[in-house]
Amino acid sequence: MRARNLAVVLATIHRSGPHTRAALAERTGLTKTTVSSLVADLLEAGAVTETGAVRAGERGRPGVAVSLSGHRVAALGLEINIDYLAACVVDLTRTVRVRHIIPADNRNSDPAVILERLRGLAKEITAEAAAEGLRVIGAALAVPGLVEGGMLRSAPHLGWRDVRVADLVDVPLEIDNEANLAALGELWFGPRESDFLYVSGEIGIGAGLVVQGGVFRGTYGLAGELGHVVVVPDGPGCRCGGRGCLEVYAGQDALLGDLGSVTELVCVLESGDEAALEACRRAGHALGVALTSAVHLLDPGTIVLGGIFAPLFPWLSEPVSAGLETRLGQMRGAPPALAVSSTGSDAAVLGAAGLVIQQIIAEPAKLLGL
Repeated sequence: MRARNLAVVLATIHRSGPHTRAALAERTGLTKTTVSSLVADLLEAGAVTETGAVRAGERGRPGVAVSLSGHRVAALGLEINIDYLAACVVDLTRTVRVRHIIPADNRNSDPAVILERLRGLAKEITAEAAAEGLRVIGAALAVPGLVEGGMLRSAPHLGWRDVRVADLVDVPLEIDNEANLAALGELWFGPRESDFLYVSGEIGIGAGLVVQGGVFRGTYGLAGELGHVVVVPDGPGCRCGGRGCLEVYAGQDALLGDLGSVTELVCVLESGDEAALEACRRAGHALGVALTSAVHLLDPGTIVLGGIFAPLFPWLSEPVSAGLETRLGQMRGAPPALAVSSTGSDAAVLGAAGLVIQQIIAEPAKLLGL
C-alpha cells in the first residue's frame, strides 16, 4: 500500500506541477499525515524538492510547495544506430544534462565490438553526470531492429541476429526498437498530443503509433515497419528480402546518393541542385504512397516526420502532402496534418531516457529503494 501511495503522490506532482502537502492530500484522497510521511521519503530519495511557500487557497499559514527535483535522480538513454552511437543523461524533470554522439559505421559490425564501445560511452557519460551530483538509477537502449524478450532478434542493417545485451551498464537496462522510443521521445519531449503517427527516417524507416500516450506494438512487436511497405510492386530488391519497399526509395542511402551527410544534402538543396531536389521529390512521392496505406489502416490525426526527414521537411512536405491528398480522395474530408519533429535525430535516445523516467514515476518505491 505504501509503494502504491508513493507512486500516487509522485505521479500527481509529475502530472500537475508543484503542490503543497495539503493540496496533495486533497488531490490524492490521502490524509495529510500520510502525505507528509510520503513526501519526506521522496525528499530523502531526491525525487522531489521544496520550492518555497505558497498559500494555494488554504487558510492559515502558507504551505511549502513540493515539486520534482532535477538535482539528484537521473536516467540514462542509449542508442545504437547504423551510423552513430548516442547517449544522454536526463534528470527527473526531463532536462537533458549530458549528451554525447559518436559517429560510426556500424553496418555488418561485430556486436561485441560495438557493445564494448557503447559500454565505454555509458561509463563516461555516467561519470560526467555523477560530477553534477546526479545518480543514474536506470537505463534504456534504442536499437534499429526487432526486440523480443530483452533480445535483439534481428537488425538487418547492422547485420545482427539474436544478440543479447548483457552487462552493458551497472543499473537495470531496458531495450526497445528505436522507432518506438523515438515516438515516445517526441511525445515526452516535444509539443505533441497523446495520439499521432511518428515516422523515423534513417537508413531504415520505422514508425511508431502513439495511442492515448502509449505505443502500439502489435502481437509480435512488429507494428510500425513502414519501411517495408511496398510502394512499387516488383521494384528493386530490399534488404528485407522483398522488392519495391519504401526504404529503397526514401531511406537515407537513397536520399544522400554520393553525398556524405544530411547536412551536405541540405546545403545542395538550398543551392537548388536539381539532382538533390529530384531525390527529395521521389522520396516524398514514395513516402506519400506508403503513408496513404497507413492512414487507411490507422486513421491518425497527425503524422510527424522525424530523423533525417526533419531537416529535409521543407523539401519533403509538399510531395508527401500532395500524395496523401490525391490518394485519400473521398475517404476523408482532409488528410492528416503533417508536422516536423521537434526532437529530430535525438528522439530515440531521449525516448530511451524518458522510458526510465516514466518507470521511476510509476514505481518510485522499487527504483528509488524506498
